[in-house]
Amino acid sequence: MNQHLSAITFFVDDYDTAIHYFTSVLNFTLTEDKSTGENSRFVLVTPPQSAGSLLLAQAKNDNEKALVGNQAADKVFLILNTDDFWRDFDEMKAKGVTFLETPRKEAYGTVAIFKDKFGNKWDLIQTA
Repeated sequence: MNQHLSAITFFVDDYDTAIHYFTSVLNFTLTEDKSTGENSRFVLVTPPQSAGSLLLAQAKNDNEKALVGNQAADKVFLILNTDDFWRDFDEMKAKGVTFLETPRKEAYGTVAIFKDKFGNKWDLIQTA
């Protein structure tokens, strides 16, 4: 059996602002953007060389709006693996990404937690 996750829903306050953030700051690719009705779109952004994407969902009701920036409460929501930690760390810092800690070496690799523009926590990691 061969299975994989192709997309994870990611609530945002505005499609276009989110697309700009992911493509300009995190260097993701806009892989799909289709209108699916009034004020609704099917938007996928994908990290370089990744099989999985984020499905951007513009929050419409109070329950969804409460999830923007709080998709995993105060835990790390997503892990962004890289083949060059320091390249990506330096570039992200230069683009204004807020890192919540000094990068650290762990048995599993080099890692640092950052917050996206919405408030979700991520790990940037290069595995050992």
